[in-house]
Amino acid sequence: MPSTPVTAAISSSNGTAEEILLELVDEDGKTIGTAEKLSAHQAPGRLHRAFSVFLFDESGRLLIQRRALGKYHSPGVWSNTCCGHPYPGESPFAAAARRTYEELGISPSLLAEAGTVRYNHPDPGSGLVEQEYNHLFVGMAQSALRPDPEEVGETSFVTPDELAERHAKAPFSAWFMTVLDAARPAIRELTGPAAGW
Repeated sequence: MPSTPVTAAISSSNGTAEEILLELVDEDGKTIGTAEKLSAHQAPGRLHRAFSVFLFDESGRLLIQRRALGKYHSPGVWSNTCCGHPYPGESPFAAAARRTYEELGISPSLLAEAGTVRYNHPDPGSGLVEQEYNHLFVGMAQSALRPDPEEVGETSFVTPDELAERHAKAPFSAWFMTVLDAARPAIRELTGPAAGW
């Protein structure tokens, strides 16, 4: 994984990773504490801050990724461009830009906020629960992808019709349609009517 100032700050001096903490929030998105990442996702789940990124190419196609098979949560399923959790005290915008670079090796262009959505989605495959207050972002992918194979199994740019066809045949993350639908107004504003979102 590429090292950034934030990821370097959460590694201990002997090179082993420290536990990853998430921000717990109330129903209004106000921070109320922290929890270890895995424990926050164990049933029934604890409401925590998250983000989802949707990046598009110049033709208005959405970049989706298939999560790496080694991930403990939702391995091998398709999902939005990038998603994750801000570290405590990290802004959702900074976290979205950081994680997009860590996973896909690109810095998003024209990254903009696209609202928030709150959901509770159990993942039948893992038994984990996504209780999230999710900050949405849209932007452009304008440079060559360099995916980290520990995070990303495959990437694809899709039109709305291609996405619908793939969604009908392949497994997607439990949260995918919720975050996509919530981000659609901002997606349409970014991509224009011809893209069909």
